[in-house]
Amino acid sequence: MVKKQGLNPYLPSYEYIPDGEPHVFDNRVYVYGSHDRFNGHAFCLNDYVCWSAPEEDLADWRYEGVIYQTTDDPLNPEGNMCLYAPDVTVGPDGRYYLYYVLDKVPVVSVAVCDSPGGRYEFYGYVRYADGIRLGEREGDEPQFDPGVLTEGENTYLYTGFCGFGDSSRHGAMATVLGPDMLTIVEEPVFVAPSQSYSKGSGFEGYEFFEAPSIRKKGDTYYLIYSSISMHELCYATSKHPTRDFIYQGVIVSNCDLHIDTYKPADQPMYYGGNNHGSIAHINGEWYIFYHRHTNGTAFCRQGCIERIEFRGDGTIPQVEITSCGPNGGPLEGRGEYPAYLACHLFCKDQEIYTGGFGPMGAWMDSRFPKITQDGRDGDEEIGYIANMTDSATAGFKYFACEGIRKVKIKVRGYCQGAFEIKTSWDGPALGRIPVGFANVWEEHSTDLAIPDGVQALYFTYTGHGGASLASFTLE
Repeated sequence: MVKKQGLNPYLPSYEYIPDGEPHVFDNRVYVYGSHDRFNGHAFCLNDYVCWSAPEEDLADWRYEGVIYQTTDDPLNPEGNMCLYAPDVTVGPDGRYYLYYVLDKVPVVSVAVCDSPGGRYEFYGYVRYADGIRLGEREGDEPQFDPGVLTEGENTYLYTGFCGFGDSSRHGAMATVLGPDMLTIVEEPVFVAPSQSYSKGSGFEGYEFFEAPSIRKKGDTYYLIYSSISMHELCYATSKHPTRDFIYQGVIVSNCDLHIDTYKPADQPMYYGGNNHGSIAHINGEWYIFYHRHTNGTAFCRQGCIERIEFRGDGTIPQVEITSCGPNGGPLEGRGEYPAYLACHLFCKDQEIYTGGFGPMGAWMDSRFPKITQDGRDGDEEIGYIANMTDSATAGFKYFACEGIRKVKIKVRGYCQGAFEIKTSWDGPALGRIPVGFANVWEEHSTDLAIPDGVQALYFTYTGHGGASLASFTLE
């Protein structure tokens, strides 16, 4: 494979950590998130683990190990509840506090550790001054997806989940906690509306669904959240942490909807599914962390990163999804690349790619291409693309190409056809590589010239049966 570069997904292909909350502690980037299981039947089945990287090298990720187990919470001694999306903040005492919600209770749990990537211990539940837990007092809305920011003695806690048409949920909530990191000093207020209560708010069409995350840049608070469309991470801004948030736009869509620089704005380029993440200032640059869906299921999500920019007025233009996001620029246009780096994956049955999951299960079977792996959950397997039937296309962005005259691919499967190589998703083929039936990985190649310069690369299968694509090589 090519020399070390920042790639999407940024963690190993066998690791499934969605809902990423990135934080920089002591010149390292730590990512906290849920932990999906390969071939899992539900979201977030595994224990929390942590990965970190030096600020100056987003290709050098280190596994910190299990930081919290599902059975560590007193409400979950049998481990029959899952650990949903968490966040971490540093308290006034300098310790690290992990906020999370179990999947079947409405309260926010808290764990604590002396180091960012160490073993966290259960600490308590967010509660009112009278001891009643947040989410259990009459009139409370259930807590979900906590995001936290500590300033001085106060910690701002953002929570919420609001399904389409559910008038029982009003929107994203902000609650202020005192220096003990548990006790409420300012009761919940709504800071971004649900779909049922958005009329006249400025959030229409981009209402709050889930995944609130909070960051501060200068004197402005940025509330990042997943909209009712699910595939996109939107944001709103305010000069105050608990009021006056104004909707600003979409930062990233995990199927590239709205982007019209290289395709029609309503043309999705990957599976549209739920999204969750946040922004982080790393080594002088800003990045958005988000996740994508793999394995033909909603329950195997992988983290990705894109570099973002701020305009002079503080707004953030939407960024494309790429294979090179953490690299900060195009990848080296030479050498072998694994196919699981595909940022685009689609076929002729384009109606299956919607803003949400629907129709539920339509892309979760063998008719459609998927990024997957062999082996079992936790095996250090290299991912590949399976189920590439006629018209299935895998796209990779971007490469700095110079003098490329040959392309090789590794393929297996019950297939008889060819892969076309293109530099745009709907462009003409620069060449074709014939492939045939093989139950082991076989290498095929063709002589062709890739134009010099920064290029996207697309591989489209045409023919009978279904092919699996392991990698491609540029020479």
